Amino acid sequence: MAEPDYIDKDNPELIKPQKLINPVKTSRNHQDLHRELRMNQKRGLAPQNKPELQKVMERRKRDQVFKQKEEEAQKKKSDLEIELLKRQQKLEQLELDKQKIQEEQENAPEFVKVKGNLRRTAQESSEAPDS
Repeated sequence: MAEPDYIDKDNPELIKPQKLINPVKTSRNHQDLHRELRMNQKRGLAPQNKPELQKVMERRKRDQVFKQKEEEAQKKKSDLEIELLKRQQKLEQLELDKQKIQEEQENAPEFVKVKGNLRRTAQESSEAPDS
């Protein structure tokens, strides 16, 4: 195979490609800034002058992620936690029932209370001779 003409380095008629100059990188201000950033990176110092909006957005994002993790943890309850919640609900229901019964007894007329006391005393007296 024949080699292409543009590979010949001796040919003066061809224009040799050169890398384009980036005016931003050649500016003195950019070089100084880049040098300062590299030195801070070596020291472990990060630039702390973030815009206020960026700080607020980062804080909101962190809070949102934290809330999502909490919600997921609450959703994923173990069998033990579920069983304990059921027992707690049953106990609360029993307690409410006892309170209702007690309120009904307090609001009952006097003759109903006396009748209940007589029944109890009658039952106690009938049980006493047996023992």
